[in-house]
Amino acid sequence: VLESLREPLEAKKVEIVRVNQKVSFLADPQLICAMNPTPSGFFADDVKDRCKDTPEQIARYLNKISGPLLDRIDCHLEVPPVKFEDLRRGGDPLAETSETSETVRNRVEICQAMQRERQGCLNSELSVKNLAVHAELSNDSENLLKQAVEKIGLSARSYHRVLRVARTLADMEKEKNIQISQVAEALGYRSLDRRLKP
Repeated sequence: VLESLREPLEAKKVEIVRVNQKVSFLADPQLICAMNPTPSGFFADDVKDRCKDTPEQIARYLNKISGPLLDRIDCHLEVPPVKFEDLRRGGDPLAETSETSETVRNRVEICQAMQRERQGCLNSELSVKNLAVHAELSNDSENLLKQAVEKIGLSARSYHRVLRVARTLADMEKEKNIQISQVAEALGYRSLDRRLKP
């Protein structure tokens, strides 16, 4: 079932093939998913040492998400457990500093309007050729991405997704060019690439 998501995420269409017929449906899915960090549900580096899973069990569990599917997910993050003090305050440690949904929506709408004006589409829709035009990198940013490709083993698809995310981060900060900090942040959003590196 998970692997069947690969085509809709990449091609933005769903194809159903039967004996003498093939039907295509347009699709523009947004995949949001969650999984435990290990089979037991506890982080392997938990200070209370509650995780009893072996490294082999953890690797087998994480490998349920194939590389080709993972490549098509723009961001994957580890969310640490909430501390007791934060639970007592209402469960959200960022509640006092968080933006409202309306504020975030306004920022996103401004960012998307900027992208459409610049290139006629959203960053997520940029072809590889157009991405090279609209996501130029400084030497420092290029070196950082080169290290990520070589050390983490980013695939070509992951590389282009990192660029799209970095371009979007730059747009959110109203930066004309992508800065090294935005490339670093975009790479930081690919935690499973690092965990699944053999």
